[in-house]
Amino acid sequence: MSFIQALLIAFLGWSSSIYGITVGGGLTGWYTLGRPLISGFLIGIIMGDVQTGIIMGAAIQMLYIGLVTPGGSMPADVNFAAWIGIPLAMAAGAGEEFALALAVPLSTLGVFAVYGLCAINLFFVHKQDAYIEKGELEKAARIPIIGQVTNFVMRFFPILIINYLGSGLVTTLVEMMPVWLTDILQIFANMLPLVGFMLLMRTLVKKDLDIIYFILGFILVSVLNLGMIPIVIIAAVIAYLKYQTSVKGA
Repeated sequence: MSFIQALLIAFLGWSSSIYGITVGGGLTGWYTLGRPLISGFLIGIIMGDVQTGIIMGAAIQMLYIGLVTPGGSMPADVNFAAWIGIPLAMAAGAGEEFALALAVPLSTLGVFAVYGLCAINLFFVHKQDAYIEKGELEKAARIPIIGQVTNFVMRFFPILIINYLGSGLVTTLVEMMPVWLTDILQIFANMLPLVGFMLLMRTLVKKDLDIIYFILGFILVSVLNLGMIPIVIIAAVIAYLKYQTSVKGA
């Protein structure tokens, strides 16, 4: 991986870590660029292999598809998982199973970065409160800029350094891996997305009977081999009928 590639990935990785509205409005930041599927697409453009980037991004997206971060709680961090895991796996010429294997520890590292950032910025929040009490509103308004400077340091430089310096190491490790170890990684790679979907189902399934819809979807895809468009149409019809039933029942 070249330094320019690592630099572009680091910049976009930092941009995708911003929770609020950015220069690009809602098109950039945590809820768009921060999604692994979008990240993988952009990383693929930078690395010269869009298809592989999307495939790896989709794999990591499935792992964290049920991730929610209420009230600042951060059980996992998709930023490092995507913006470090995907380019390192692509630079090593490995498959999506290796990207998933990297995603888990990198996600934990990202959680440490998030809470470390919160601890640092807490000092500046208290400074802002003090400025407001003193009526120094101009100084108070500049405090969020400092918050983004610390966020830049905690995101941009780790992504840049690990991607640029670590790509060669990861390539060596992949070449040294025996076949039995890569087979184990493949098994875990196939299992990890199930964890993401189970987390999502825990949020969506309110009643035991709701599981029927997931079973129906599985049958439509795996047994009848229907495409995405007819499945969406069937789902829309079922949703409409259920809505009409609930309205009449009310």
